[in-house]
Amino acid sequence: MIILGIESSCDDTAAAVVVNGEKILSSVVSSQEDLHNVYGGVVPEIASRKHIESISMVVDKAIDAAGISLKEIDGVAATMGPGLIGSLLVGFTFAKAFSYANNFPFAGVDHLKGHINSLFLEENPPLFPFVALLVSGGHTALYYVQDHLNIKLLGQTRDDAAGEAYDKVSKMFGLGYPGGRVIDELAEKGDKEKIFFSRPYLDKEAFDFSFSGIKTAVNRYIQTHNETYKEDIIHIAAGFQEAVVDVLSLKLINAAKKTGCDKIAVVGGVAANKRLRAKVKKEATGAGLSLYLPSFDLCGDNAAMIAVAGFHCFKQKQGFAGLDSDVYSRSSFNLLTL
Repeated sequence: MIILGIESSCDDTAAAVVVNGEKILSSVVSSQEDLHNVYGGVVPEIASRKHIESISMVVDKAIDAAGISLKEIDGVAATMGPGLIGSLLVGFTFAKAFSYANNFPFAGVDHLKGHINSLFLEENPPLFPFVALLVSGGHTALYYVQDHLNIKLLGQTRDDAAGEAYDKVSKMFGLGYPGGRVIDELAEKGDKEKIFFSRPYLDKEAFDFSFSGIKTAVNRYIQTHNETYKEDIIHIAAGFQEAVVDVLSLKLINAAKKTGCDKIAVVGGVAANKRLRAKVKKEATGAGLSLYLPSFDLCGDNAAMIAVAGFHCFKQKQGFAGLDSDVYSRSSFNLLTL
């Protein structure tokens, strides 16, 4: 089954062609980083306008790169939410019209389920069930994954996502957007022990997160060391990153223990963070857990993961979307209480 995936939930316009939910024939991503860098974050109006300019070209390029004709496409899947409404509307509406005009089955896909399904584009995907930590600019949550589409929420951030905290700290340093890559590179050069930030665990035994406090702590440090903080910027970055990574890794390992899972995964844009990958790998090994990570190019927003989730929507006969279907800004997962 050949699925065309379309993704436009934030500032990347993406299209991909995937076979049977496991083999990528093409994956095209048009980034808007340069447009938003000057503002230190994504400007929704600019993002949606750029999606309008790019969507048709990106989809055509993905189909051409896959080496297939329109007749060979078996279905279209597009991100339905969560995300920026203006951005979502561009990709989802285009996909609806494209499907209707060509008489293709059409499925609306949850962006977060897409990230989790990115693992199944790797050579050795996890068996069900497993615990997944999803970390990105807009989301930080733990999930108990029973099936490609049957996913239960264990806990999530009460305020800022981890990726958002990275972006804001980068903006405090005057280093632009996106901040994750910038902070990760700075932290590699710094001493994570030199400047200590309290770990925002909330409750170590629970699975909710909070990263607004650590962001404020960095801001306070900069304010109280206004004359000298630039000399220690690599150490501030390292200390900040270590605090975030410690919280994420501890809660992921605890979630695996409490659910009785011996398999864990980290997905989403922040899954590309080198320190997080190294820390979780070390903790997983110590706890006797198998760790699954997507390739770097599948961590960020992409349409291949949407095509995988769409494939399973068609296979399980759920998620079909009609012309009256609409996008949504927030996901709703059933909470699994332990």
